[in-house]
Amino acid sequence: MPFIESFNAGDFFATLVSLLAAFGLGTLIGAERQYRQRTAGLRTNVLVAIGACQFVDMAMHLAGPDGAVRVVAYVVSGIGFLGAGVIMKEGANIRGLNTAATLWCSAAVGACAGADLIAQAVLLTAFVLAGNTMLRPLVSALERIPRSEEETEATYGVIVVTRADPAELRGKLAALLEKAQFPVDVIEPDERADGSFELRATLVNTSVRISELDAVISRIRHLPEVVSATWTRSAAD
Repeated sequence: MPFIESFNAGDFFATLVSLLAAFGLGTLIGAERQYRQRTAGLRTNVLVAIGACQFVDMAMHLAGPDGAVRVVAYVVSGIGFLGAGVIMKEGANIRGLNTAATLWCSAAVGACAGADLIAQAVLLTAFVLAGNTMLRPLVSALERIPRSEEETEATYGVIVVTRADPAELRGKLAALLEKAQFPVDVIEPDERADGSFELRATLVNTSVRISELDAVISRIRHLPEVVSATWTRSAAD
């Protein structure tokens, strides 16, 4: 039988050791994620680790180190699609980036184990756990530091209401903002129920001086066709 003819006890034992290492290290990473009730918990991280391990291990046995390198490249790109599934956008906020990054690292741990780099897999696991646990107090401390709005990146927008032709005002609005060193990414017109038009201009700048933006808004309000003008701020993605 082909299975009996191709079976090699040494290769089988090496694969077993690699899978056990990937399983154990993936469990350590996943347990921390499960404890914090993240989207991708214990089982997901373990499956990612042993899956990446087996793909790389199989390539090592079939095509040697060169084949394993090619498979690792596919694992790196393929795990990105899985990570994208745990990233969620809620309004201006994005959740799941850290969980997706952890899955990526679990795949790297599994790939190391599959390539018989067990020591490197253990070392990487230690760094992943350190990043997800030891850095939390530092993150909390940095978030408590008071900052002015000018020091934080955000998406700024200008909202202008007019009863005149929005296409004509659109050019004036863009020119005023460009002159004030606030380049515009996009201006979107929207007709309101009362027959007026609302122009929403999204600025390219992610960090601005509020006093300068207020001055530009004041000049926009003095345009004869403008009913009202204001600016908005939302957290940068």
